[in-house]
Amino acid sequence: MIKTEPQRRYWLMELIAYWEGRLTANHLQQFFGLSRQQASKDINQYLQDNPGQFYYCSSRKGHLPTPNFKPVFISDDVTEYLNWMSGQRAHAMPVDTGYRLEHAILTPPPRNVAPRVIRPLIGAMRQGLRLEVDYGAVSKPDRDGRIIVPIRFVNTGRRWHLRAWCEKAQGYRDFVLSRFHGEPSPEGSQRSPLPDDTAWDTTIILILKPDPRLSPEQQAALAYDYGMTEGELHLPTRAALAQYLLNEMQVGVKMLDGNPAAQQLILANHDEVKPWLF
Repeated sequence: MIKTEPQRRYWLMELIAYWEGRLTANHLQQFFGLSRQQASKDINQYLQDNPGQFYYCSSRKGHLPTPNFKPVFISDDVTEYLNWMSGQRAHAMPVDTGYRLEHAILTPPPRNVAPRVIRPLIGAMRQGLRLEVDYGAVSKPDRDGRIIVPIRFVNTGRRWHLRAWCEKAQGYRDFVLSRFHGEPSPEGSQRSPLPDDTAWDTTIILILKPDPRLSPEQQAALAYDYGMTEGELHLPTRAALAQYLLNEMQVGVKMLDGNPAAQQLILANHDEVKPWLF
């Protein structure tokens, strides 16, 4: 549905207040190029049109969502906020082009991620804080407490996760957002500078080729499909994201699919890349 200009601003107000926990006039000034007077007027207009959604907190100098807040212009899927935060801007939302093309978009079910989890993570990133979290992984369903230092959110293609320094593991780890339980608790500032995140800072090249079990005609079709050069596709990536990219490309590295038409591509430089895979 095409949004009017007031609806765009209402969308941003709800998005920031819901996921960050605090809305100020400066948010609207920054993302819409408004004067402070106009931004404050827009917030007041929202409050008139949508009573009971926000309240002003003088100690935090901003509007906070009330306990009864209900999303009107946004969804409750954290992906909407993370996509915007990572580069999409409110003024880049769809505009009316005067025509419509038939299309369909596959929408996977949203992950269960609550604002009470995201807000402390965002605050810790901005302030360099440590957090105690309750996390349960599929490989270890029994949840355990650990202290982490959130570094960044990462979109792996299929989902968003958090990359953080884990004091328990003494290394950088990836945490699926929907597997946090409860609300992260602040544990103060970092005790010392964190070590380099070598896997994040290292760039490697994934060399993909058509599965040699395919016929020459099938291999040629794949080479054309991916725009390969001399039968190879070179994909630069951060070493920390290599496994995720291979998963997204449906390239098996532990064993070949019995059906070469299903496998399609193989990792040609597996030995070189293997130390970075998991």
